[in-house]
Amino acid sequence: MRKKPSPASSSHSSDPANPDEPDEWAAKLLRECARAIDGDGDSNKAHHLLWMLNELSSPFGDRQQKLASHFLHALFAKATGSGAIRHRALTSVTEKARSFESACKTILKFQELSPWTTFGHVASNGAILEALENEPNLHIIDFSDTLCTQWPTLLEALATRSGDETPRLRLSVVSVARARLSVMGPVAQRMERFARLMGVPFEFRALGEGFARLEDLRETDFDVHDDEAVAVNLVGALRHVGTERRDGFIDMLARLKPKVVTVVEEEADFTSNKGDFLECFEECLRFHNLVFETYEESFPVTSNERLVLERECSRGILRVLACDDSTSEGECERRERGNQWCRRLGQAFEPAGLSGDVADDVKALLKRYRSGWSLSSAPAGDGSAGLYLVWKEEPVVWASAWKPLINMD
Repeated sequence: MRKKPSPASSSHSSDPANPDEPDEWAAKLLRECARAIDGDGDSNKAHHLLWMLNELSSPFGDRQQKLASHFLHALFAKATGSGAIRHRALTSVTEKARSFESACKTILKFQELSPWTTFGHVASNGAILEALENEPNLHIIDFSDTLCTQWPTLLEALATRSGDETPRLRLSVVSVARARLSVMGPVAQRMERFARLMGVPFEFRALGEGFARLEDLRETDFDVHDDEAVAVNLVGALRHVGTERRDGFIDMLARLKPKVVTVVEEEADFTSNKGDFLECFEECLRFHNLVFETYEESFPVTSNERLVLERECSRGILRVLACDDSTSEGECERRERGNQWCRRLGQAFEPAGLSGDVADDVKALLKRYRSGWSLSSAPAGDGSAGLYLVWKEEPVVWASAWKPLINMD
């Protein structure tokens, strides 16, 4: 494979691909290209910048070359109006290449090297266990895409819970994405085996087939029993609900009368700025630059799992910058920040709080990983609640717990 030249090696500092700060060349060139596509109206300049990005970028290069490569695909799709076609093609490739073994290997390696997902798992499990303490019949409705890797530690905790009888757990796993639905069979088998090993009465149910979008689900689809204590687990799920239907989706969850709702979302805003391409582009670039930095410092250079995660990021970037929400194969990609989600959730729920014990569990988790990660409480006065996973002083993931408003019917 031909190694593409690094812009830092050139002495022509007037070239936009070779600025005074060579480690930032990708961001500067991508910004100029985005401005040319969106506002300048200069197609020749846009085409020239796309050509430059193509020459300098590589999905197998350093972090800046990778960032340039994945944003290049989205900018080209934006310039040519081919976002929907390219997204369908990438989705098809992902579905054909996805198997339970490969998906599980990627998720587990990511969790081994980075707390990006395990932070939310530990925080959510702690809140669920506290809210459902002493309940004999539990029903967890799980909206997440980590192949149930969150639940073995919760099953262990239930198996060792003090009391005369081990509680019964019903787990309803929800997904409308075909690639994830296709691996639910092996996931169910592993979960059932582990529950038997732990001695926890267990029932697994996969939901989502036949639904185009999460917001199409209704409370009757979850088959909640009167004697069950319900927990709803939303890990990276709310951002996939269409922006105009998020409030209705949250109201539907409240009608399930859960004891607790746990919410984990990545800290970025692709929603309030969706009508302003350049503003949305800047936020998308800021966020994914952080994501790629964590990958670079967590994974070996030659890691196949890192390449898989970066390709999934590429698909997300394409969805945000070059696709209408209606063309994303059942999934929106409009993230919101913690304080924005709090305003939405506050219409039907109130913060349940994450206890000091939960915070201590998360701090203990972070000690397993390399330096750079820390934990932060919600800033005073910004309207949010919960905890933030912080990477080098930048909050990247938000976790919180909620309970229905007392007067909510």
